[in-house]
Amino acid sequence: MATPAPPLEIVAVPVLADNYAWLIFDPKTADAAVVDPGEAAPVLAAAKERGWHISQVWTTHWHPDHTGGNADMKAAGATITGPTAERDRIPTLDTFVGAGDVVRLGSHTAQVLSVPGHTAGHVAFHFADDALVFTGDTLFAMGCGRLFEGTPAQMWANMQTYVAMPDETKVYGGHEYTQSNARFAAHVEPDNALIADRRMVIDRLRALGQPTLPTTIAQERETNPFMRAGSAERLGELRAQKDNFRS
Repeated sequence: MATPAPPLEIVAVPVLADNYAWLIFDPKTADAAVVDPGEAAPVLAAAKERGWHISQVWTTHWHPDHTGGNADMKAAGATITGPTAERDRIPTLDTFVGAGDVVRLGSHTAQVLSVPGHTAGHVAFHFADDALVFTGDTLFAMGCGRLFEGTPAQMWANMQTYVAMPDETKVYGGHEYTQSNARFAAHVEPDNALIADRRMVIDRLRALGQPTLPTTIAQERETNPFMRAGSAERLGELRAQKDNFRS
């Protein structure tokens, strides 16, 4: 029987105001990649501190806070992979991917998922065998992305893609928005005790300066109002409310 590959090591690298770039390392092969480096310097410093060399950048969508470090990462030797549908808006791309394509990091593979709505060509990277997914700005802890270029129906379809994943799947979103999202979730579902409990945990983490991500699909099923919306129409209503929500 073959020895199973050791698990991926994943490091949250805070960049810009509230973004996370996700540094991923395969200890079996010493390959490293980063998802959505909004700026390069903190990512390169985090990798250098660990003795890792980043050979790949995986981009979920074109927004500058997710692609701003691509050029410097490329200059440092990384290949840039991102959505074919947004190739004209991400000039640093070397490799173009879409739904059903596969990206590889050492001994691990991820399927590319098409998850439009926040942007027209947004993708996610799903490591099914490792039970983790990098969702960019589609799925956050207790929230979802704004509908800048898409529709509630598209975002609701994304929620169905995510909710079908196993409970233990870890979700790595692109922003530290969880406190704001939790306040909105409590407003929408004031009688949901799981939301109230989770808010206390989140507030403690943030008071210590710690990330609230990753979350899990199980947690989102229980406490994310967008995943719990029940329909595209309701998700659209909630998204409009959240866009103007002031707790």
